[in-house]
Amino acid sequence: MKNLDFIRKMNELTQEGVPFAVATVVRIEGSSLGKPGFKAIVSGENVLFGSLGGVCPEAVIVTTAEDAIKSNKPKLVRIHLEEAGKAIEGMARAESEDDIYVETFCGGMMEVYVEPFRPAERLVIIGQGGKDDVEDALVRLGRLLDFEVLVIDRTPVLSEKPDAILKDVKDDLSNFESRESDYVVLLTKGAYDIPALKGLSERNVRYIGMLASRKRIKEDFEQLRSLGVGENFLERIHSPIGLDIGAVSPEEIALSIAAEIVSVRRNRGRPQK
Repeated sequence: MKNLDFIRKMNELTQEGVPFAVATVVRIEGSSLGKPGFKAIVSGENVLFGSLGGVCPEAVIVTTAEDAIKSNKPKLVRIHLEEAGKAIEGMARAESEDDIYVETFCGGMMEVYVEPFRPAERLVIIGQGGKDDVEDALVRLGRLLDFEVLVIDRTPVLSEKPDAILKDVKDDLSNFESRESDYVVLLTKGAYDIPALKGLSERNVRYIGMLASRKRIKEDFEQLRSLGVGENFLERIHSPIGLDIGAVSPEEIALSIAAEIVSVRRNRGRPQK
């Protein structure tokens, strides 16, 4: 395996927004097939590229990689490849979850460092054109919170530059490539809520919020139901958007939206009443 090919695969997954982990053998004992420096790219339930020296260690490293990706923290594990009896004994006396015992005839021990790589979380703001103080403030807050900020707006007027302004995205978002880790905020003032939400109903994103009056929310939801959008999707929409902090000014409204997004990011928080 060439290092250049390995790096290309990592770049490819990063560009596609796919979370993955790199597992590297750092030390061995005994007759392990894997050698120091052997490495593999793991995503989902599969080893996508490279090798740790065979299926024995790779079968268990997938779970470790998944845990590392979820926690966004690297892990150092010791994989003990033992015969059935010894493996059971090892599991019984293991003092740490970082010691993994596998029933196999492979033999040996491998110390493996697992490093997670997660795509940048994106804050996708859908505007309605012209100057919008909430949109402007939310762009600033998104950047402060380390989001990659994308603005979908044909004629935005912004004092803070986002990471990208997308002016050619269709109203139904059909030519926009979303990611599962995206946080989407609709600030269209009703201009094209329906096609955007209908398009999002066919996607899987982390968060959807819409700034709208309760009257418009009710009307939009009724129209979406008539278009065949299910209740499961409608229940996922955060609207009224933002945490209940008594926000009045555009900056305060943007802060309440950002606070709710952080609460979802951290699996905490209280929505608007």
